Amino acid sequence: MKKTLLIFGAAAIMAIAASCNQNQTVAPVATVAQDSTAVAGSIVFFNMDKVMQGYDMANDLNSVFETKTSGIQAEIERRGKKLEKDASDFQTKVDKGLLTTSVAQAQYQKLQEQQQSYQQYVLSKQQEMAEEQQVMMNQIANAIAEYVVEFNATKGYAMILTTAGDILSTPVVTADPRLDITDEILAGLNAAYIKIKESTK
Repeated sequence: MKKTLLIFGAAAIMAIAASCNQNQTVAPVATVAQDSTAVAGSIVFFNMDKVMQGYDMANDLNSVFETKTSGIQAEIERRGKKLEKDASDFQTKVDKGLLTTSVAQAQYQKLQEQQQSYQQYVLSKQQEMAEEQQVMMNQIANAIAEYVVEFNATKGYAMILTTAGDILSTPVVTADPRLDITDEILAGLNAAYIKIKESTK
């Protein structure tokens, strides 16, 4: 199965940006990367694509998801090949006249039931994985949103926007690179994720 790409739509991105402007009291968060030259009250931005590529939590969750989808895909292929073999064997016996009409009808009915069961299995697994992927994306989006709110509690930026590869899904077309806080956001996210992982050991 092709590698699953995590893509945040415009609504998710805007939700993260909007959450940064809420007046919430949170503890200061230390940043690891060098600060940008933006001052309090500035409108700054970070690159969501770069964050998603470098965020350890996103990579870990995606790795687990890919492993599971690969296993499911292998099982789907195994069941599909067995069904094809059973159908081929049945057709061969019919062509050679090795089955009576009643036996052939019974086996044909059984093959139809197997085909229906296979299709239902594939559909259920597709739905299951789509749901798990959505939950995973929600977890990542929530973690980013919460961190950005904490981050901005110490920075006091007027607004934090995001950029992405697709110009149609980003509120930022061009900006002064001195307002780019991507490295700070990414470093802070990974530092926070490390603490979470250590606390669960």
